[in-house]
Amino acid sequence: MLNSSHMTIQRFILTVAALALTGLPAFAQATTAGKPKAVDKADAYYNFSMGHLYGELAGAYGNRSEYVNQAIDHYRQAMKADPGATFLAEELADIYIQSNRLREGVTDAEAALKDNPDDLNSRRILGRIYTRLIGDTQRGTVNEEMLKRATEQYSKVLEKEPNDIESWLVLGRLHKVAQNSIEAEKAFQKALDLDKESEEALTGMATVYADLGESRKASELLRKVAEKSPNLRTLMALAGAYEQMRDYSLAAETLRQANKLAPGNEELLRALGQNLMLADKLDDALKIYKELIAEEPKDVQSHLRISQIYRQQRKFAEARAASDEAKKLDASSLEVLYNEVGIFEAEGKFPQAIAALKNVLQSSAKKSYSPAEKNNRALLLERLGLLYRNHEQYKDAQETFRELSLLDPALGSRAAAQTIDTHRQAKEFQRALEEADAALKKWPDDRTIRVVRSSVLAELGRVEEAAADLRKMLDGKTDRETYLTLAQMYEKGKNYQEMGKAIDEAEKLSLSSDEKEVIHFMRGAMLEKMKKLDQSEAEFRKVLAMNPTSASALNYLGYMFADRGVRLNEALDMIQKALAQDPHNGAYLDSLGWVYYRLDRLPEAEEALRQALNTTATDPTINDHLGDVYAKKGSLKEAIQQWETSLKLWNASSPSELDSQEVAKVQKKLEGARVRLAKEQQRKP
Repeated sequence: MLNSSHMTIQRFILTVAALALTGLPAFAQATTAGKPKAVDKADAYYNFSMGHLYGELAGAYGNRSEYVNQAIDHYRQAMKADPGATFLAEELADIYIQSNRLREGVTDAEAALKDNPDDLNSRRILGRIYTRLIGDTQRGTVNEEMLKRATEQYSKVLEKEPNDIESWLVLGRLHKVAQNSIEAEKAFQKALDLDKESEEALTGMATVYADLGESRKASELLRKVAEKSPNLRTLMALAGAYEQMRDYSLAAETLRQANKLAPGNEELLRALGQNLMLADKLDDALKIYKELIAEEPKDVQSHLRISQIYRQQRKFAEARAASDEAKKLDASSLEVLYNEVGIFEAEGKFPQAIAALKNVLQSSAKKSYSPAEKNNRALLLERLGLLYRNHEQYKDAQETFRELSLLDPALGSRAAAQTIDTHRQAKEFQRALEEADAALKKWPDDRTIRVVRSSVLAELGRVEEAAADLRKMLDGKTDRETYLTLAQMYEKGKNYQEMGKAIDEAEKLSLSSDEKEVIHFMRGAMLEKMKKLDQSEAEFRKVLAMNPTSASALNYLGYMFADRGVRLNEALDMIQKALAQDPHNGAYLDSLGWVYYRLDRLPEAEEALRQALNTTATDPTINDHLGDVYAKKGSLKEAIQQWETSLKLWNASSPSELDSQEVAKVQKKLEGARVRLAKEQQRKP
């Protein structure tokens, strides 16, 4: 016996069914002399209503079989009455999926196709069920067989009904899951041909462009959708496209719009905070993360981001306090522990940074690692190796990169490339070449190995050989990067004509402002070496017009002025701005010392150059500059010592680094100082 709630639902079904039938226009209910029309809208609507209601009952009562059977039967009757109503197939497929009767759905659809291969609704049912069985595409668990079957069914539907926009949209998404960007683009374009304003098609096409790295095209399409009818999904996708373009300000602005549609969404606020950080809007980002902590004081990620913001602002006490809060909440988090390494680095405490990173690696060491753990450990090991190398602890760096290859043999080529580059930076050029040749035999198609080997060849003066090998890598896919590397090789060989040609080719392939900024910087450096100083300055001014805070451009231009003894106050301002961003950069500290020398501020010059030597002990130019400072102060013994060291470092340089003119200048100053010192000693009683 039915209980009262069942009775209510039954009455509701009968009432709605009656309304569905009687509410239709008279022509929809008509028949002709016992011959029903080919399409019976009345019958279709009645059965659709009944099927939908039984489907809701099934969902409300644990998919009871009597309700599921009734829903399936009514939907099938509706499809017979109106085969052109494609949404009915989707509704029926959803009933099979909802009730977990997928096998039955497949069997029924296949039986129908056996009787009638042109039954497109049965193909739609199969396609929808197979699509459901593909798996979790976000986690990468894709059932390739189901993906293939779903794609086949929708392709066959479109052979018969090429104007079915919904099927084109589904097919586009299936091709995207299969990472077949070409076919996905074709499918979404077909949908756009049918409806140029289709939000689904525009969004789908945008995601394909994003996958292809064409972020600008993606953002243009998504912006069009967002302007027409802003919704959370489109705005999030648009923000993602801006992130790929590295336009973090626009990404943040888009996320602000999204936040108005979903106020209080924590994940959205975190994304907004992250983009504000990347856009260097640190105070705005700090406000967001403090709001998140006010809502949830145990939010580890927000404490961590606050620490990182304070670190960028060089407020180290606050950075460490926020880091300590994050550590209290999750002492085992690698990201939290690694943040302490970053604080030490920002403070210029590199031995402590190395010790902290070693401690992270030791505390997280295990006999075996999951894929995610292995990936994290590899990143930490590589970072430790780079820390060692950047501070000229080359043996420790090489040992660390060896650990990287032992951790995961799949990372062997990456570890080998880092080892080769470590030998190169240690000026062990022949050893570097031997390692590179061995690595190339083992990984002949590895791009990084080939690039590093070319760099070693160029250091040894074999520039044309290096360039020839690089030109073989031009493949139409990564040509911009290859041309930039070619330019660097020609720079080592002082072949500025070919360097300029390579830069020009790279410029043709540069689209974003970041990419064009690199072009102007490289061309500026090339023109400076060619002594075309006005043209060089113009290129660096272009960089600063695009990125006023470019530390490398500020330093380079400031050093150019200091070296010529012109516009020294402007040079000092530029170099100080560069150092404000990277206060422990040896090259920037050398520039600061040199401009102070030109301004005759010798104590400050000496201090800056000594700091530069503490950071970079193998650059002969720093010793040369410090020698000049001592000579100007009248400290000839100290000057001689610095110039002797400078010459030793020049003599240890690679053929590409050796600058005979600079060596001659240092030699002349050294000989003059020795003569002067000898005369002074002779005058002494």
